[in-house]
Amino acid sequence: MKRVTLIAGIFGLGLTVWMLAQFGVSSIFSLVMTGGWGILAAIAFHSIQVFLSASAWRTIAGSTYGPVLPLRAYFMLRCVREGINNLLPVAQVGGEVMSSRLLARRGLGLKHAAAATICDLTIELLSQVIFTLSGLVLLLFLVKRSAVTDRLLESALVLLAIGGGVFISQWLGAVAFIEKLLIRIAAHLGWSGVDGIRGLNQEVLALYKSGRNAVMGLILQFCAWALGAVEVWLILHFMGHGCSLATGFVIEGVGEAAKSAGFAVPGALGVSEGGYIMVGSLFGMPPPVAIALSLIKRLREIAWGLPSLVLWQWLEHTWRPYAERLRKMPFSRTGL
Repeated sequence: MKRVTLIAGIFGLGLTVWMLAQFGVSSIFSLVMTGGWGILAAIAFHSIQVFLSASAWRTIAGSTYGPVLPLRAYFMLRCVREGINNLLPVAQVGGEVMSSRLLARRGLGLKHAAAATICDLTIELLSQVIFTLSGLVLLLFLVKRSAVTDRLLESALVLLAIGGGVFISQWLGAVAFIEKLLIRIAAHLGWSGVDGIRGLNQEVLALYKSGRNAVMGLILQFCAWALGAVEVWLILHFMGHGCSLATGFVIEGVGEAAKSAGFAVPGALGVSEGGYIMVGSLFGMPPPVAIALSLIKRLREIAWGLPSLVLWQWLEHTWRPYAERLRKMPFSRTGL
């Protein structure tokens, strides 16, 4: 797995370097420097998107088991998720694994924390599919149909099939299969602590059925994706290549879809930039501008990601397991 990640990372880095050389390093970095205030605006504006995504996660997790965690806990863990996924050489799910572990420490338990994160990740994927399809439908009203638009629509349909497949597979018992497999492997190797995930499949299905929480989570996640259009609009405005919010909506939808499609490449290096170049060309955006847009978004990821990695390590040392914290409470020593 590490070798595959390394190869994918080298490929992505090589693709990025090739695009920089192909379209002019100096002109691209000149555009990035021109969009200086746009970088600061994108960094500040991203806090709203993180807030909405954290709210969706908290809504989906519900309050059936364990303590009701404050929104700030989910906000911090959402930052950790994004920091790990964007900056570390892992596939786009490493952040979910680490944040689930920390969430379990706060009293939700391993099973409920894992189920809540699985549901949140699935609903986030579905909301992205809806966002991308909405952008492509809007695209058909903004530009003439071409071979590029047809390829984008075909890719979106594939993404829709994948998203629907992930959701349906959970209802058909995919999580139950993984759960049994992990328990058998753990029993064979003598691992401890895996018993905490027994009943994970039922927990996932229960969260999907818990009232309107899943629907509300989907709406919140969609709003978070949609606000990415404002970020694109801000960046392009400060670079001197302003666009409408509708155009920003389409560009963000295709760009983020390309990033998700390149999940195997650390940080989707090169893949994300290619997506912006493709959709930008439909609106007459020069490749250097599209690459500069992608690089500024990466600077925003770094500005949020580095403090988030520090936050992750701090939480690892300060968020002790829930049972340990209970033992240290005054009532636990008095027998009350």
